[in-house]
Amino acid sequence: MTDTRGPQPQYEGYATGPLPGEREPAPGQASGPYHPPQAYPSPAGGAQGGRPHGTQGVSAAQAARRPRTGARTTPRTRKARLRVAKADPWSVMKVSFLLSIALGICTVVAAAVLWMVMDAMGVFTTVGGTISEATGSNENNGFDLQSFLSLPRVLIFTSVIAVIDVVLATALATLGSFIYNLSAGFVGGIELTLAEDE
Repeated sequence: MTDTRGPQPQYEGYATGPLPGEREPAPGQASGPYHPPQAYPSPAGGAQGGRPHGTQGVSAAQAARRPRTGARTTPRTRKARLRVAKADPWSVMKVSFLLSIALGICTVVAAAVLWMVMDAMGVFTTVGGTISEATGSNENNGFDLQSFLSLPRVLIFTSVIAVIDVVLATALATLGSFIYNLSAGFVGGIELTLAEDE
């Protein structure tokens, strides 16, 4: 096939000059590929050290990817759904025994401190005098509240209550673990949702 259009006119401006959108080279500068200006300054010695343009582009990209120091990251929370399927009666008995002993010691100490405070305030003397006047027993054979509620008697009575509390609390906790294991076999136990902050 032959071209019947004939010779086409040449556009000298486009043939010798830059294309639309390109910059004209500065006078005295060799024409070459155009590199756009960097958005971030390259590190010290990047341009003066004679690095190639590709190295400057990589360093600029790394600088652009660096996170800001003031940016806040949202902490992720992991959640796990667990089920208490069985409680070991032996471990429950040991823990309840130690806790009940600690509670009994606190009870004895609290009773002693309370008795000392009330004795310093004169409560026993005042109440004992009121009871003696009300009952008409002001003689030596009358009721003496202070001797009846003396510190040794109060401590002995509180210690007996603490020992009974230790025995009962340990037995009830162990029995409760057996009952929980039986009920967990039917209904599956208690479900817990645990969350962990990172």
